[in-house]
Amino acid sequence: MNARGFTRRNFLASLGAGGLVAALPTHAKGTIASAMRPRPTASQLAWQREELAMFVHFGMNTFSDREWGDGREDPRTFAPAQLDARQWARTAKQAGFRSMILTAKHHDGFCLWPSATTSHTVAASPWRDGRGDLVREFTDACRAEGLRAGVYLSPWDRNHPAYGQGQAYNDIYIAQLTELLTHYGPLFELWFDGANGEGPNGRHQQYDWARIHATVRKLQPDAVMFSDAGPDLRWVGNESGSAGVVNWSTVDPARVPAPGANDPWTTEALQQGDPDGAIWRPAETDVSIRPGWFWHANEAAKVRSPDNLLGLYFSSVGRNSKLLLNVPPNREGLIDAPDLAALEGFRARRDGIFAHDLMRGAKIATQMQAHDGRLEFELPSSVEFDVIRLEEDIAHGQAIAGYRLQAHDGGAWRTLHWGGTIGNARLARIAPTRARRLRLLIDFAYASPRIARVALFRDPRTSGMGRRVDDHGAD
Repeated sequence: MNARGFTRRNFLASLGAGGLVAALPTHAKGTIASAMRPRPTASQLAWQREELAMFVHFGMNTFSDREWGDGREDPRTFAPAQLDARQWARTAKQAGFRSMILTAKHHDGFCLWPSATTSHTVAASPWRDGRGDLVREFTDACRAEGLRAGVYLSPWDRNHPAYGQGQAYNDIYIAQLTELLTHYGPLFELWFDGANGEGPNGRHQQYDWARIHATVRKLQPDAVMFSDAGPDLRWVGNESGSAGVVNWSTVDPARVPAPGANDPWTTEALQQGDPDGAIWRPAETDVSIRPGWFWHANEAAKVRSPDNLLGLYFSSVGRNSKLLLNVPPNREGLIDAPDLAALEGFRARRDGIFAHDLMRGAKIATQMQAHDGRLEFELPSSVEFDVIRLEEDIAHGQAIAGYRLQAHDGGAWRTLHWGGTIGNARLARIAPTRARRLRLLIDFAYASPRIARVALFRDPRTSGMGRRVDDHGAD
């Protein structure tokens, strides 16, 4: 059977309605037959398949040269003379991002829209003569460039006098959230930061998460919500840009019970998920292109390189997560030249590697042996490759817990790469290899595995060069 390329759409369609389930049934080697596993909602599935989103940290901290403001900043210092949200959106689109999230309110409590709940907003600044609304400009710019828009609304508020007063502040927060959910059209993601640095003698607030979640569900039912532990997405457990080498999109909510949970199990649970988890809650990997989350003049020489960003792509998207890359605009309200260059290079590196799938034209030589979950491929001629991409059809859940990719060297099968989970995407770099025949072995799965894609690529930067590979061939 010929295929133009083993993509989610034509590969599964070419095998019939059952996809690869016909090739890898429940009696495959190591498979545990089980009840239907958790599946993503349509919103969760669309969110993960985007793979790349851009975070935009911009606000009072941009002008005070801080990361966490104290809420006493003078709104008159917010004065971005050349602010152009369309430049931000064009930059994201050109770099291959599909959505953006703006810090509508950070911990200092300064609102980037003219909220009726506080005077600490852009309406008190000289920007746009006090008539500006950055959330409006941001959401309009995203839609003009074909991107989906999301907003970050910090629960911690160091400015509002009601913070720490229980229901009084919860009412304020719900009012702010309602303004954002009703005035700016469809939003794809709401981001709720769990940070709080008040200390033992500071103000403490018990957030009404049930009410917060219910408000979003009512007013933006298609949006997904992020916090440390859910309800729709989970934090990956670090800000270094690395998801777990084993990473399930399912979790046990008892192990990550609430935003801000801090116990010995939490980091492991956030990084790895849980193969027996009853809830679909994929990991989001957030990291900044600079050392800080907000723009600082002294960090211009510390912007991540294109190769560094490519590494983040492999360790986040390539480990069944989504990469949320922060790119902070400067005090003029524009994304800075070093950041633009890094993003352009990042896009060029991805295009250089992934533009041509070397599996195109392959035949499926063997679909199934009696008790062995395997797919064997034969290419028209031998190809040289050093990057692998595997995908499960996660619309039906995540099942694979152990796999091997092998090449036939003319005399025997040789393992090139092996690993545990696959999920939405598994990317791996291997030593440059030339082969015509390959096979994917599924050694263990919790249900009937569905492979959506097997793809091979050659990194032009490594052409003619060797590459060190982990002892077990896993990236």
